[in-house]
Amino acid sequence: MSTIKVHFRRYTCNMYLPMRIIFNEKDCTYLIITKGITKETSAIHIKLNDTEYQLLCNAKGDWDAVDATVSDHSGLLKAIGRNIKLRYQL
Repeated sequence: MSTIKVHFRRYTCNMYLPMRIIFNEKDCTYLIITKGITKETSAIHIKLNDTEYQLLCNAKGDWDAVDATVSDHSGLLKAIGRNIKLRYQL
């Protein structure tokens, strides 16, 4: 009987990495504050416009901002969550 070896690639993120996203035809820059983002990460801290936000992974696998209000640009925060999810294959 032969054995099969499988190697999984793990993506990590070294912090204070500035990221860019275009949202509603505007170029936005945000910082990822959380260290070592992996598939097991359940919360990500970001800084947008000198304000820190926490994004949590919900049951559907989407990233939502905790305690975000209407003035906090919830659509932009959801787009940032999707951007991070795609970038780090979460």
